[in-house]
Amino acid sequence: MSKYQLGEFEEVVMLTVAVLYGEAYGLAIADEIERRLNRKVSLGSLQTVLRRLEQKGLLVSEFGEATKVRGGKRKRYFKVTKLGREAVEQSRTQRQGLWDAIPKVAFED
Repeated sequence: MSKYQLGEFEEVVMLTVAVLYGEAYGLAIADEIERRLNRKVSLGSLQTVLRRLEQKGLLVSEFGEATKVRGGKRKRYFKVTKLGREAVEQSRTQRQGLWDAIPKVAFED
């Protein structure tokens, strides 16, 4: 068992940060989740999860350069850490184990 169990939204955020490697900041992450999963994401809930994942050591962040477009405000970019990769890989393995254990008759009508 891993040090941290990921909730479903945490896992989605972690995977999306990995998908957006190098371009994973708040609004881009929310947009990617909405586009790929057809799921509305509140920026407030996303920021809460990003902070929690960073506190757990599953993500790290750094500020990008200030831009005129954002009124001088810098974007905070996120990356998955080694521990974060292990957590999502374990989650994948656990879910696959459950899928593999389902008898074929379980989904028959």
